[in-house]
Amino acid sequence: MVEFLFYIFAGLMVLSAIVVVTARNPVHSVLWLIVAFLNASGVFMLAGAEFLALILAIVYVGAVAVLFLFVVMMLDVDFEQLRGNFKKNLPAGVALGILLMVELVMLSLSWRVVPAVTTASSSDTGVTNTEALGRVLYTDYIVAFQGAGLVLLVAMIGAIVLTLRKRDGVRKQNIGVQVGRKISETLEIRSVKSGEGIS
Repeated sequence: MVEFLFYIFAGLMVLSAIVVVTARNPVHSVLWLIVAFLNASGVFMLAGAEFLALILAIVYVGAVAVLFLFVVMMLDVDFEQLRGNFKKNLPAGVALGILLMVELVMLSLSWRVVPAVTTASSSDTGVTNTEALGRVLYTDYIVAFQGAGLVLLVAMIGAIVLTLRKRDGVRKQNIGVQVGRKISETLEIRSVKSGEGIS
């Protein structure tokens, strides 16, 4: 039963990943990316990594993919112009795809099946999957973990710098002007008689 569910989740994940790349509408690509994340979460759950499965579902589906969706819908991207460059970049894309396929074939040919090794389960050692993952992540791989955080920080700053454009005719907040305003500049008290309006 576990093998059947694995093939279902893995097959749906591969199919949704293909649709992410081939979809013409970027909004549809992000929606299919969410499907791929959920299926990957199911594969992690079958492997016994409950923490990774839930983190993938909560963080990536609940935050990252939704952020992608908002960014794609808010940016004013000329998709016709992007599609116009498709034929120009097609040879380089095909060459890169062939190179990646050769690497995958070489990797699959060098794959060796290791005999099953019995390991102590979390119930035997008293350590949960989350605690074991935390111990390894924050001791053996702390430098790589902090490096990944710095890479994400630089990517976030780069995305902000690239999308920040100065537009004419857009009113922006000026905190100095707002704080320096006087009551007489912003408030006017008028005496209006009953039944009369203000002209």
